[in-house]
Parts: sequence; structure tokens; C-alpha cells
Amino acid sequence: MSVSTFRNKVSITHIGTATAILDIDGINFLTDPFFSPAGSEWPTVPGQPPLKVHDDPALKMSELPHIDAVLLSHENHPDNLDELGRQLLDGRHVVTTNDGAKNLAPRPSVLGFKDWEEREVRISGKTFRITATPCIHWPGHECVGFILHTEDFGVAADGRPNAIYFSGDTIYVEELARMADKYHIAIALMNLGKATFHGVTSEGLPGEPSDILQITMDGRQAARLFRDIKADLLVPMHYESWDHFTQHENELSEEFEEEGVLSNVRWLKPGKAVQIN
Repeated sequence: MSVSTFRNKVSITHIGTATAILDIDGINFLTDPFFSPAGSEWPTVPGQPPLKVHDDPALKMSELPHIDAVLLSHENHPDNLDELGRQLLDGRHVVTTNDGAKNLAPRPSVLGFKDWEEREVRISGKTFRITATPCIHWPGHECVGFILHTEDFGVAADGRPNAIYFSGDTIYVEELARMADKYHIAIALMNLGKATFHGVTSEGLPGEPSDILQITMDGRQAARLFRDIKADLLVPMHYESWDHFTQHENELSEEFEEEGVLSNVRWLKPGKAVQIN
């Protein structure tokens, strides 16, 4: 597959977990800001060990370029938005969930979205059409992904507008396939890692040792979604640094190869801008 009809220059700089700079012709979006140092930890559900990060962010906040907008899949989990990351929300465009917008009030530039809601947002002089996509993550908690489109992106050969997709934290969701009816997804940035909690029920409550709750995609689910949405390139992140991530690059690569999508995968390098298109 080719992204040759996508007109813009896009690079992605991975900082850690679900945090990356998405640079679209010099307009910088930041995904799920997390900047806590290695060794930081947070409590989780009763009976579970604390969440602990084992790697420093590849860039410190002082090393960031100017950030124009934040794509925040959810604000209530510290591995997607920590206290340091919250400092970056002030005075910037932020798109997130409806609950997240309420919790982050009174910041006037934070917009809450429900599933499949579309809005036009003017960012650094350019109008982007942003669509929120459904996620299935922690039971009962809101979480969204996002489709980004602007007229500059151009259209695919079949006339569908080109777009970029950021999955947010989710397992495979069948209805996400409908995005391919409206958009040609040139770049799919996916949070993976098969984040898993043992001894937790499907309702997110303490359960039996045999209960297993998976809250982000594994390689096979990502490959299935990649095919469903008819995307050109799959860019994985969110698969390192935490104990509840059970698939890392090697395991993901194996499943991508078995699923026949490995040639469409673009891996990121911590702290380095990787040109995707």
C-alpha cells in the first residue's frame, strides 16, 4: 500500500508510553502527556501492585518544541496524563472525553468529545476536522481515539479524504471499521502492549486469580484493526516501560509477521523524529 496521495510531511517523535509528538508540517500535536521519571508509581485497584514506570521519558518537558495542541485519550489514568503532563494543558487546544473536559475545567481550550462526534478546530492558523473514535479500555471509564483531517492532506485515489488516526488506549473494537467508509487512513498510530491485569473482572473489580482483564490491543488485534480501517501504515507505541504491558517489540513483530502486516509497520525511535510520510 502507498501513502503517495498524502501531501503533507509528517514525523513522529516517541517520548514514552503513549506520549509522542505528531509533527504535521510544523504543527505539533502531543499525545497523552506523561513525563514522570523512572521509578514513579501510582496505586491501582485493590489487591493489585502499584503501576510503576521503569524508563525515563526520552525527552524532558524542557526539551520539547512548541506544542500547538494535545490529543488526550483520557485524563483519569496517570500513565496517560501525569501531574507534569497536566502543566502542558494550560493555554493550549486539548481534545479529550466529555468527562475529561469537565475534570480539567475551567481551561477554556479543552474540548470534550463523545464517540463519533466531529468538530472543526482551528490550530495554528489551520482548520482541522477532528473526529472522536470509540475505545474499550478500563470498564466504566471514558476513553476516545481521534481522526485528524485537514484539506491539505488531499484525497486517496477513490476520493476519500486522507486522514491520520490515533487509537488511544483500547482493545479491538469492531465498529471502528466504519471510519474507512469516510476516510482513507494514511497513518494509524496505535497504542498496543496488551496491557493486562490478572485477578480483575470484566467490570474492573477485584476477582479470582483466573480473571484476566485486557485493556489495550495485542499485535493480532492491531493487525485486524489495521486491515479493517484499510490503513496504509501502522505505527505502534505504548508497549514498553510498564509491568502491565505484556507484549513488547519482539512479540508484536512476531504477530505482525504472522498476520502479514509487518511490511506496513513503521517503528519509532525514542526521542528521535521519525519521518512517516
